Amino acid sequence: MSQTELRATAGLAGVYGLRMFGLFIILPVFAFYAEHLPGGNNYLLIGIALGAYGLTQAILQIPMGWLSDRIGRKPVIYLGLILFAVGSFIAAAAGDIYWVIFGRIIQGAGAISAAIMALAADLTREEHRTKAMATIGMTIGTVFALSLIVAPILNQWIGVPGIFTMTGLLALAAIFVVKKLIPDPQISRFHSDTEASADSFGSVLSNTQLLRLNYGIFALHATLMALWLQVPLTLREAGMAVESHWQVYLPVLFFSMLLIIPVIIYGEKKAKLKQVFVAAIALLLCGQIALAVTTETILGTVFALLVFFAAFNLLEASLPSLISKIAPVGAKGTAIGVYSSTQFLGAFVGAAIGGYLMEHHGGLILYAFCSTLLVIWLILAYTMKPPAAVRSKMYHVHEMDTNKSQQLSQQLAKLSGVREALVLGQERVAYLKVDMIGFDEENVNKLLEDREEEANGISQ
Repeated sequence: MSQTELRATAGLAGVYGLRMFGLFIILPVFAFYAEHLPGGNNYLLIGIALGAYGLTQAILQIPMGWLSDRIGRKPVIYLGLILFAVGSFIAAAAGDIYWVIFGRIIQGAGAISAAIMALAADLTREEHRTKAMATIGMTIGTVFALSLIVAPILNQWIGVPGIFTMTGLLALAAIFVVKKLIPDPQISRFHSDTEASADSFGSVLSNTQLLRLNYGIFALHATLMALWLQVPLTLREAGMAVESHWQVYLPVLFFSMLLIIPVIIYGEKKAKLKQVFVAAIALLLCGQIALAVTTETILGTVFALLVFFAAFNLLEASLPSLISKIAPVGAKGTAIGVYSSTQFLGAFVGAAIGGYLMEHHGGLILYAFCSTLLVIWLILAYTMKPPAAVRSKMYHVHEMDTNKSQQLSQQLAKLSGVREALVLGQERVAYLKVDMIGFDEENVNKLLEDREEEANGISQ
């Protein structure tokens, strides 16, 4: 990657991670803070406050991406960061739980994920775009882990209002980063691999394999958010001071990440993704059940959290890969957009329903709700088709009309190891889905070079 691409990737990953950090960081401590707010003794309202950002994020993420196609990437990112900052300050100044909910809704309205991905695509060449997207995507897991660890400490120092204020100020600082450190794209165009297209919704929403994965990310984040209503309280009731909860989260997250690395490598190299995927869902269910039955001891809760987060992190890493393998080659951006919106919707539904169940029926019923979601997911995953052992590739092509694009698509599709090929002349890119074993990239490069030479000869 060039220096410009590296700077753009690092800067956008930082902005993306900062925003997600601001959304995640209150999860381990908010229930304790809400106890002292007017209206905060109601778990339903606590749950809505935790998950409210997910509702507006789910609704606005794709439209904000489309808006960035019309008015530019950076203006949309600026708008999103301002909304996030305003929501943070509202929540910081809130005198009751209802104003916190309103602030969280405004935070979620700053839905800039799609615009960030589109800007990253504008600023990176096709052969490096996958690395850039992976770098940005990895920040979610990193900031989630960081937020759980530092939240109890920050809560002791500055309290939840201080945390909200801090994240609002950091969002305003991020505007400066976008303005000064991230380059302006020379050309901004639609990218099928990162952006949602209205024309592709039909094929994505009718694909039963993708629907299974969308349900999976919905259930995964619904379960996660519901559990944050119970787990911090469980640790406190077991005798651990709130400011010491990081001593549980830090080793749990560290060792859970270490455990999944060899499993991910095994699943990819041996084409055993479905087996690994199904086993991880079963392990997640076991961890969830263990949390329900080990509430009286800190050691038991730590073990249950380790099992849960090992499975959670494995699934969080596997799902985007499965989406990429299963989605139609020209609709990857749409599939990812629907998947991401479903993820945020799951966060809202899980927190809201979890809060209702905690308020009216208690923690055991909340665990039963989460277990039901995961059992359904386990059945759907077990009966899904094994994903093909493929990977996605992108290549730059010269601009061409529709007929020539179709001809080149057909020629590429005939090459050994190519499963699908789509050339979009207006985007100047060729999208390929190729076999993990048996794909000869030299043949693709030679064909594209020949077509480039032909086009140059004609133009001269």
